Amino acid sequence: MEREEISLLFDIYGSLLTDNMQNCIDLYYNEDLSLAEIAENLKITRQGVRDTIQRGIKQLGHYDSVLNLSTHYREISEAFDEILELSESIKQVNMDTALSREINDAATRINTIAKLMSSSD
Repeated sequence: MEREEISLLFDIYGSLLTDNMQNCIDLYYNEDLSLAEIAENLKITRQGVRDTIQRGIKQLGHYDSVLNLSTHYREISEAFDEILELSESIKQVNMDTALSREINDAATRINTIAKLMSSSD
């Protein structure tokens, strides 16, 4: 599993893991600490950290195979990107042709809403 995939799954399902798994995965993937640094910080062995991370990743994969939320997340993210592109396109066509303040304001509002919704995930 790729680092980016693990980070996404951790964002979605991380709270379902044990505190120890959450801590180790967060320190390794988000804080970019080495296994040795994590082991030292948590007062456990490097192998213990590695095993905990591997079990956590396996658990994240299991949750996603059952719930499939990462696919839905990606689809929604792509939809928001398309909404943002289309609202910009509407504004540009409006500027080039109609010059309607209402169209421009509506496209700007759509863009703002889409940005707010996409940043809330």
